[in-house]
Amino acid sequence: MRKILREEALEYHRRARKGKVEVVPSKPCRTQEDLSLAYSPGVAEPCLEIARDPETVYDYTAKGNLVAVISNGTAVLGLGDIGPLAAKPVMEGKGVLFKRFADIDVFDIEVDADEPTAFIETVSRIAPTFGGINLEDVKAPECFVIEEELKKRLKIPVFHDDQHGTAIISAAALLNALEIAGKSIGDVKVVFLGAGASAIACAKLYLAYGVRRENLRLVDKSGVIYAGRGKDMNPYKEQFAVETGERTLTDALDGADVLVGLSAKGLVSGAMLEKMARDPIVFALANPEPEIAPEEAKAARPDVIMATGRSDYPNQVNNVLGFPFIFRGALDVRATEINEAMKKAASQALAALAKMDVPDSVSKAYGGQEFRFGREYLIPKPFDFRVLLWVAPAVAEAAMASGVARQPITDMAAYLRRLEAMLSRAREVMGVVIRKARRDPKRIVFPEGEHPKILRAAKILAEEGICRPILLAREEEVAPLARELQLPMDKIEFVHARSSPRLKDYARLLEERRRRRGMTAADALKQAGTRNVFGPLMLEAGDADGVISGLTQHYPETIRPALEIVGTAPGVKRVSGLYTLVFKDRTFFFADTTVNIEPTAEDLAEIALLTADAVHRFDIDPRIAMISFSNFGSNEHANALKVKRAVELVKAARPDLPIDGEMQADYAVVPEMLEAEYPWATVRRPNVLIFPDLQSANAAYKLVWRLAGAEAIGPILMGMRKPVHVLQRAVEVADIVNMAAIAVVDAQEKQSVMKLPTG
Repeated sequence: MRKILREEALEYHRRARKGKVEVVPSKPCRTQEDLSLAYSPGVAEPCLEIARDPETVYDYTAKGNLVAVISNGTAVLGLGDIGPLAAKPVMEGKGVLFKRFADIDVFDIEVDADEPTAFIETVSRIAPTFGGINLEDVKAPECFVIEEELKKRLKIPVFHDDQHGTAIISAAALLNALEIAGKSIGDVKVVFLGAGASAIACAKLYLAYGVRRENLRLVDKSGVIYAGRGKDMNPYKEQFAVETGERTLTDALDGADVLVGLSAKGLVSGAMLEKMARDPIVFALANPEPEIAPEEAKAARPDVIMATGRSDYPNQVNNVLGFPFIFRGALDVRATEINEAMKKAASQALAALAKMDVPDSVSKAYGGQEFRFGREYLIPKPFDFRVLLWVAPAVAEAAMASGVARQPITDMAAYLRRLEAMLSRAREVMGVVIRKARRDPKRIVFPEGEHPKILRAAKILAEEGICRPILLAREEEVAPLARELQLPMDKIEFVHARSSPRLKDYARLLEERRRRRGMTAADALKQAGTRNVFGPLMLEAGDADGVISGLTQHYPETIRPALEIVGTAPGVKRVSGLYTLVFKDRTFFFADTTVNIEPTAEDLAEIALLTADAVHRFDIDPRIAMISFSNFGSNEHANALKVKRAVELVKAARPDLPIDGEMQADYAVVPEMLEAEYPWATVRRPNVLIFPDLQSANAAYKLVWRLAGAEAIGPILMGMRKPVHVLQRAVEVADIVNMAAIAVVDAQEKQSVMKLPTG
């Protein structure tokens, strides 16, 4: 990562709207009626309700999702005591991180009060506004007094992130580093360089995890904190005074297993590390420059396991991995405090997550770098979306178990779905399909079974019970990566197409299907062994329930063998493609986005009917708008008449299906326009848009996807006799998982139809 220049940072903060935050209304305020509800007279009603029952403040205001980030500017980053005004950019930045990573709203408050009593009084008096208090950049030892007193006075979470955030994240890194080094936490000697707020909080949490007090050393500017030392002491340091003859950092590091630096640049040399035990764990967390550079540490001790506070080195101990998600879990159960159990739950969740396979989106955020649990990857990256899904529930559960939750979560699965919706509406939409898939998992064959992304997707699919993956792969070729990924081999079937005992049977099936197209038995045997043909043959023979391919091949190369072997569903003339586009508050389905270049009226009607059936998989009722440049007969051009005719055909085939058109795209997506101009239109707020040709559909979905910030799910292939779905080239693992879930539900539906009684 390149170094950010001073002028760049200043320009970033001053351009356009100054600073980094703004207040955005969460309710509409476009009409006089909206204004009357938002303010007088309508606002009086929630006021009266809260006066009757103060707990309803969580129902009628933003209190439950609002955190105060409060500082007096006495210990800002590595800048020292620069005062409350100069601290404001940091506090705004903290607000950005709360919102970006956990969807928590923040007011930053800078208090002009160095003395603890005034600071405590100020925070206490404004606390009713907030669901939680995040103390920031308050110097030690005053920060201890302030936090302790506020926790006594207030019945909402109070959390000094400089203390506890560093402790939680570094503890997660420590747990994993000890596992890699093969050491027990009860046996290791831990040395802290620094005895301020962060060091003392870290020491307390490490003790809670099992570090023995006699094995722990705090070293400040006056040396080792030992029993009987009189110089530069306070009650907080006194807790960690031990009986020892060690007096300097060099003394303390002799035989030490762990060094945690929370001090200043360059205080540790390579020579000091030489006396540490094997596989020394060194967390040099001073910012922006660490106590010892990783290069120097590794030169002195090649076996070192290293972490810093910087993003341009591996293992960044960054508090953003903690505070947004800890507060998320605490707020969601209305916790009265953030206690030790909740802190431990957060660090344990982070440590466990680091051992999981890392999503492609994380790799992409870091320039394509791949991450695997080990010396260079002890804790998750800040841009790993799963941190919210792991840490917040762990914190919430710990709050409930420890008795500080005022509103316990009764359905944790529903809570996880709500968190997923915060991350992405597409996850919420796909959640419906994934839950259906889990009820009756099907056998899905992946012809590109040796590709690392397919292997990683197969692990998720098998472990989460979404499908039973069949990978066309040479097992010996994928064995090393399978071991590294810890694939559940008992839940994944590997098939080598060329050596399969079913190859000759499949070749006969292929020859029967294609003999009138000039295919010989020899040709069939040769082609049947290719994976993109073998997969559809497995499906057609009943040895699989669905096929997913296309990761490394172009769309036509993938779909052609499937059409030749499996074919279209009864009564369907052409397959077509559907994309789901998910916005914050609405979901649309666009078709045909991938296959039919110039569809006829009959083709458009068929596409509309197939799309309606596909939309039902998401538990969404389809409301169809047939798109044209004409509105309800306003133009007599042949292209407009084609769309009009398609509407008539659909209504004749399915009178119960909500459909209208032809209509222009803006009338379809802006309800007020449709209501004002065509109040008699039979479809309100359409969610399915059927386009008149491929070029308009393809261009529309890509423009909406790329420019309007929609999330895209697809392409979903419609009209096949059995489930066949095509991946976009170079998609992420999450997209493969989604497509597999869609294929499973597709198979469930098709098998259900086959079992229906006839006559």
